[in-house]
Amino acid sequence: MKFDKKVMESGVVAAFSLVLAFSALPAAGGSTEADLNSRNVELIAETAGKSYRNVVATKVKNQNELVASSNEGKQPVESKLEEAAKEKQPVESKLEEAVKEEQPKESKLEEAVKEEQPKESKLEEAVKEEQPKESKPEEAVKEEQPKESKSEEKTEKSKKDKADKDKKDNKSEDIDAEEKKEEVSPWDAKLMPQVEEYLNVRTEASEEAEPAGKLPKGASAEIVESGDEWTKIKSGNVEGYVKNEFCVTGQEAQALANELGTTYATAVTGGVRVRETASSEESVTILDVLEEGGKIKVDKDAETVDGWVSVKVGDSIGYVSAEYVNVELELGKAISVEEERAAIEAAEAERKAEEAAQSQGGGTQQKAAVAASYDDVTLLGALIQCEAGSECYEGQLAVGAVVMNRVRAGYAGSISGVIYQSGQFTPALNGTMAGVLASGVSGSCIQAAQQAISGVDNVNGATSFRSVSSGMQGIVIGNHVFF
Repeated sequence: MKFDKKVMESGVVAAFSLVLAFSALPAAGGSTEADLNSRNVELIAETAGKSYRNVVATKVKNQNELVASSNEGKQPVESKLEEAAKEKQPVESKLEEAVKEEQPKESKLEEAVKEEQPKESKLEEAVKEEQPKESKPEEAVKEEQPKESKSEEKTEKSKKDKADKDKKDNKSEDIDAEEKKEEVSPWDAKLMPQVEEYLNVRTEASEEAEPAGKLPKGASAEIVESGDEWTKIKSGNVEGYVKNEFCVTGQEAQALANELGTTYATAVTGGVRVRETASSEESVTILDVLEEGGKIKVDKDAETVDGWVSVKVGDSIGYVSAEYVNVELELGKAISVEEERAAIEAAEAERKAEEAAQSQGGGTQQKAAVAASYDDVTLLGALIQCEAGSECYEGQLAVGAVVMNRVRAGYAGSISGVIYQSGQFTPALNGTMAGVLASGVSGSCIQAAQQAISGVDNVNGATSFRSVSSGMQGIVIGNHVFF
């Protein structure tokens, strides 16, 4: 039970007041001092055992009863009451001690309540601690939501990155395709003149500039610097500018080169056999044998056979193993002003020598020999046999001299290049010469070819010939006129 300290104190005061009141009142109904003492003891005992509010009520009630019963003899009673009060002081002291003893109980009770409060506080704290645990799932859910969002964002980012990568890969593939295209089409860096005879090459990008040389029909040039109207080129020993309107590049240039140029198969080793069919069987007929460096014209119109190169052999088609030859397209080169001037001077000198030879009944000149292979000799001998096989030896030598004069003049880079040059020697283009090569070249034509290659010239530098019936002016030998 919890006691109110103030109530207890007021109860003690009230009890003490009642004791004093009792001592001042006369005994009622024959009450003795013993009765008063007994009543006070009972009051004190009753006071110690009841709540302070009941004690006060009881004391008030007893006081009223005592007052009502008091009529006389006040002073004796008062004296007696004072004595009783003196005697009762120990009882009052005991009451105060009882009150004091009750106070620790009250304090203990309050302390117990206080101790209970921490328990309640601990319980509340435990509840509060439980709340975060309960809220943790909510927080976990909240945390999971960002993870899901992050996962979605990551998925979207991955898709975007993949799309970007695909774009980059596609772009890279397009770039690779363009690079491969450039590798496959080297003609983007080359040009060819689209003219009837030749294209002037200027020292400056102007029609008023001095000429640097000429780019003949069928010749090619490397592009040095492109411009809107003029392009700087390099071909042979010539470097200068040509007008764009007379040139073609790229696929157009490649198509024109295939049309005007000559494609040769050059043997990379000796003893390369030209076979009648695309087969390595021993029973296949051998049409020709090429020495190392030997050339033979490729038949571009023939059907392609894997592992083999189709070549022209007279009127027939032959085949060489692609493993033993290099296939190249040969084109002409530009001629510089100096080279052209020298060629003109040489032609003029030859013309004069020709006139002198005609007036003296003929004559020959010795020029520098040209390096040639066995195949070159055979090839030139076959052409001589086709063009002048029925002529006298001088006529056969004259045909060989024309070919060698063209080689020296830069018509092409080799004997085979001159012979197979487009639009020049008909037997080389229609297959007649291939037939001669297959059947064998006569000894006199081989000898004439060897002399011509060694530098013997009996036509004074002539680079062309026609039938005498053509009416052309020049050195007449047999049935041909050389000019």
